[in-house]
Amino acid sequence: MDRANHALAKYLAERGCETHLVAYRIADDLAGYPNVFFHRVPKPLNSYFLASPLLARAGRKWALRIAARGGRVVVNGGNCVWPDVNWAHHLHVSYKPQVTANLLRKLKAEASFRSAAVLDRKAFAVARVVISNSNRTRRDLVRDLGVPEERIHTVYLGVDGEVFRPHSPAEREAVRDSLGWQPGIPVLVFVGSLGDRRKGFDTLFSAWQKLCASSDWSAKLIVIGTGAELGAWKARANAAGLASRIEFVGFCKDLPAVMAASDALVSPTRYEGYGLAIQEAVCCGIPAIVSEAAPVTERLGDGLEALILPDPENVGDLVDRIRLWRSRKDEFAAAAAVVAAKLRQHSWADMASEFVEIVDNAA
Repeated sequence: MDRANHALAKYLAERGCETHLVAYRIADDLAGYPNVFFHRVPKPLNSYFLASPLLARAGRKWALRIAARGGRVVVNGGNCVWPDVNWAHHLHVSYKPQVTANLLRKLKAEASFRSAAVLDRKAFAVARVVISNSNRTRRDLVRDLGVPEERIHTVYLGVDGEVFRPHSPAEREAVRDSLGWQPGIPVLVFVGSLGDRRKGFDTLFSAWQKLCASSDWSAKLIVIGTGAELGAWKARANAAGLASRIEFVGFCKDLPAVMAASDALVSPTRYEGYGLAIQEAVCCGIPAIVSEAAPVTERLGDGLEALILPDPENVGDLVDRIRLWRSRKDEFAAAAAVVAAKLRQHSWADMASEFVEIVDNAA
């Protein structure tokens, strides 16, 4: 969502539009435009939960002023209830997080979920124009929130094709050497938060245990992401004797290079607003073994359909699809290259242009 918002703001700024941003922070490049006005919202105790009412109040304040001057107002979901354009990225009503941490975190997650779900319903009920990032999200908006179909327009997210691109064999080997990956050993990567079970890492962990129990399985799993459960997963991996087969790297500074140097991405996610990391991985030329819960899968045709999981809870099916990928590794790599070439043609500027055209036509 942050990346998409940045792209839209930059597109508007470069067109010379007076652009007001109500947020906790903005990127340095946006701050450099003379026609960009940043209205900073404080974040008490660095908590989104505590800051969300402040964001909504500031949003309504500036929305009122801008609308009075004939401007347009774009909000994200329930962040700010305003009757103009709502850009749907993540629908809280469509998935309730599964938190396994201590009681305090569970209570906080429950309160946050209930509040966000209520605000989602209020915000989409009054939205005049709804921009959906996929047809899957469009269907969820109709099913879970009762948004009339005629108000919804689908605009797929873009990508930076120069950053997320296939690497040459020499580039791949250089990255793999720098990371200490053993030559000839396939590497699969998981990207996502380990704060709850939404990304399905628990399903992947169980599948990886089954794969590693077989003498013919030699691949390594790289886990990129942080969260409250990171320490617990490291402990489970050690206890299961998988310390040498799963590497938890936490935050990754050069994600595009690591993706491009790996052999496949695995993401048995239970819910995704879109699945930008999945799209970026495929744009790097690697196949993605993902659940169809990720809306981005509707763009992954041309031979990658066999790697899509119908059920993110099915450990056996995930094992089978990972093995299928391994048995036809070159074939799926070729299919990923075809899909990557298509996805990389839709830039962030293309996305923003399409967005603005829809909003202008709906005026």
